[in-house]
Amino acid sequence: MKTRLLTTLLLAGASLISTAAHAAYPDKPLRLIVPWAPGGSTDAIARAVAQRMGETMGQSVVVDNRSGASGRIGTEAAAKAAPDGYTFAIVELPHAIAPAVFNKMPYDLLRDFTPISMVGTSPLMLFASGGPYKNGDIKGFLKHYRASKVPLALANSGNGSISHLSSELFATAAGIKVNAIPYRGSAPALTDVAAGQVDAHFATLASASALLGAGKISALMVTGNTRVASLPEVPTAREAGMDSMQFNQWWALVAPATTPIDIVERLRSEAVAALAHPSTRERLTTLGIDLKGSSRDELRAFMRSEVDRWGAVVRKAGIKPE
Repeated sequence: MKTRLLTTLLLAGASLISTAAHAAYPDKPLRLIVPWAPGGSTDAIARAVAQRMGETMGQSVVVDNRSGASGRIGTEAAAKAAPDGYTFAIVELPHAIAPAVFNKMPYDLLRDFTPISMVGTSPLMLFASGGPYKNGDIKGFLKHYRASKVPLALANSGNGSISHLSSELFATAAGIKVNAIPYRGSAPALTDVAAGQVDAHFATLASASALLGAGKISALMVTGNTRVASLPEVPTAREAGMDSMQFNQWWALVAPATTPIDIVERLRSEAVAALAHPSTRERLTTLGIDLKGSSRDELRAFMRSEVDRWGAVVRKAGIKPE
């Protein structure tokens, strides 16, 4: 009887200590891992959300860019981080594609992470050099490359990235030959598009806004179902006769799998509030990003559906896993 009472008291004490520790959360800076290089749309989103979350949580949220291996390096680091709520990560559409294009994954998106919240969506755009083509001139672009004997040099953000699959889908839908050229992210790929080193690249408006605003690149086509309000002259893929090119990029926040649920829910509420704040919306909606939070269960179901959907796309495209 005494042993049972002692055990009960010890468990109760441990629970109180744990509760007190969680109540003090956070008592040091947090880290938001971005598995891509600085300068792209994912980095821009992470920094906007991190800044606002840091202001409301009373601790800075440090953005940690860990690029390489089509996003797998940074995401693996997040999966293996201590599940204490001080490290979380931003994931996106390429993470749902990766299981179908890589034989050996260092993590499982659905098993090794706890969903926090959806962040937003954005269509991709096809960007080309600003010299030969004006915004929206997808017809002139296609006419040139259909007549050319030289394959289109189409940059992508690495094998398994959405820009890689976009290249494969585009080649089939447009009926042109494509030479896919991998980069470490959209920022360096678009820099080379502007310099004429490669012909084009699929990316979000957020990734391309600076070069587009400077007139160094042009937006030819959008993959979403509707035109982008800030670029009304740019047609959709459907308007260009490519129905199979209708899809959106998406972003979400996740934490290591065994992070305590009360801490995950705190992160979720802070992230959703950050997405709704005028300062965040002003920074990101002008970049063509539709901000939207979610519940943890909604995000879990969405990520599972995306893994299934893009696995089917990869198999249909005949892309062999590495």
